[in-house]
Amino acid sequence: MDSAAIDRFEASRGRLASLAYRLLGSAADAEDAVQDTFLRWQAADRERVEVPEAWLTKVVTNLCLDRLRSAQVRHERAAGAWLPEPLLEGDPMLGPADTFEQRESVSLAVLTLMERLSPVERAAYVLREAFSYPHAEIAEILGITESASQQHVHRARRRITAERRGGEVDPASARRVVEEFLVAATSGRTERLVALLTDDVTAVSDGAGLARRLLRYKTRERVASYVRAGFKPTPAKRRLAGGSPAMHVAMVNGSPAVLAVIENRVAGAVAFEVSDGKVASLHGIAASDRLARLSEAWRQHEPDAPVIDAW
Repeated sequence: MDSAAIDRFEASRGRLASLAYRLLGSAADAEDAVQDTFLRWQAADRERVEVPEAWLTKVVTNLCLDRLRSAQVRHERAAGAWLPEPLLEGDPMLGPADTFEQRESVSLAVLTLMERLSPVERAAYVLREAFSYPHAEIAEILGITESASQQHVHRARRRITAERRGGEVDPASARRVVEEFLVAATSGRTERLVALLTDDVTAVSDGAGLARRLLRYKTRERVASYVRAGFKPTPAKRRLAGGSPAMHVAMVNGSPAVLAVIENRVAGAVAFEVSDGKVASLHGIAASDRLARLSEAWRQHEPDAPVIDAW
């Protein structure tokens, strides 16, 4: 393959990876999909490709759809033990992030909600909301009619909006809420914890990476109890984590998060959605395979001082 063809693909790589990440919720799977797209590009009769960017978008989208429809992935996700892979602020896969819709489409909350959509609904929603494709182009990419594209996007938007807990907030304000929440959680001030939660708060966790199914909590009292138990330090938890982590607050997928860090390795992450100065939802992730890219980015990151030096 000539250098011009390689350069043309590389110019689209970042956009393709961002699209694949939103469709799959996994950076590792997104990279695989982009590499497979490159192999298809390498083997294609490129002289017959009129618009390379459109061709590449169609290929990577359909590769992601094939994966979402595969028996293995359906089994993994239907088993109820799947959460999206969190990414640190600045990760190129989180782009584009110019509009609220683009930022929202990559939040852990929305990536989790998109699991309830059919693969085609998910693709139509992402192409429209995150990448502003017109319905005519979405129809061409997905092999459906333009009216079907409109219906898929409308249905997906309605379902996500109905279950969305948080909203757009000022990052500095959200960070202050999470810092206060962390202090209350580790100090045992359960009453203050409850006061920092919205009435319809929800929490989901992979149980320190050990649970066979996701752990889900509703009501302020149950979420506060779960958080208090989870953040209470014990020798057993320190052994499981591999040490006594420092607790940092950072931005993950556009939302504030508490990161438990041991020797520059992220051992756990809890991402928060904040609404009107209170916590509306939490996503706790500790499975090591879901934190590998986050840990790598953290090692190259200049972090703020930890809120808690040693947990």
